[in-house]
Amino acid sequence: MGEYLASIFGTQKDKVNCSFYFKIGACRHGDRCSRLHNKPTFSQTIVLLNLYRNPQNRAQTADGSHCHVSDVEVQEHYDSFFEEVFTELQEKYGEIEEMNVCDNVGDHLVGNVYVKFRREKDAEWAVAELNNRWFNGQAVHAELSPVTDFRESCCRQYEMGECTRGGFCNFMHLRPISQNLRRQLYGRGPRRRSPPRFHTSHCPREGNRRRSPDHRHGLF
Repeated sequence: MGEYLASIFGTQKDKVNCSFYFKIGACRHGDRCSRLHNKPTFSQTIVLLNLYRNPQNRAQTADGSHCHVSDVEVQEHYDSFFEEVFTELQEKYGEIEEMNVCDNVGDHLVGNVYVKFRREKDAEWAVAELNNRWFNGQAVHAELSPVTDFRESCCRQYEMGECTRGGFCNFMHLRPISQNLRRQLYGRGPRRRSPPRFHTSHCPREGNRRRSPDHRHGLF
């Protein structure tokens, strides 16, 4: 019996533990889920909840009409965000194996940033410190995540351009960074330093920030 229970742990056959939380580190039912969300006490991976803000989802004027933000502007904004967060976390806490950002729009996944460190102790240290910090005017909410294999967390239909659920899919839709930035961060290319938007504080502060579509439309 023990071997059987271990073999089905975190799968859809498991009637006790939530398979979505085990695979994705998030569940659309949240605390109302009928199955257990077993939060890890140690992990290589942390999640920064709802940290990324897609300017295309926020581009509204005061009268409620939508401003146009081009795909090029969105990619520039995203690359700037990704580089800043990746560089800040790696320099402060330790080597990062991979970092992924959800482009879903469901409340439990929107803007989630998953960071997999090489060492578990670096992830633990990052969570302890980041929960006392602010980023771009919002409090950072960090926790250890059970996700270690993102291939199991991602929507395969989305990767093939066939997902019919769109941004409300319950599997991760990971937003890619540009190839140049990928080579720069994961390869041996030189890194540019940008003014940090992370602050240790008990109240939000505005830091020096790069120009982005959000700044041009006055949304932050």
